Amino acid sequence: MVWPDFITFASDATRYMLAGAALLVLSAIAALGERRRARRKHPDAVGVMPWRDIAALSTFAGLALLAFGAIGWLRG
Repeated sequence: MVWPDFITFASDATRYMLAGAALLVLSAIAALGERRRARRKHPDAVGVMPWRDIAALSTFAGLALLAFGAIGWLRG
């Protein structure tokens, strides 16, 4: 698999920031899934995906990676 040059030659801090942003996007998608699950018309039609847990864990991991990336960017 060929990575784009901006990812291949990026610093570790930039890669942390990209991964953190991707996890926050996943968290937003999971939050929308949880909202949709909570507002379903048929209460007995329970889904399989644990959207709340996915949203919480991906938010925590994404914010941690963004913090590590920001520290790396500030230190140079």
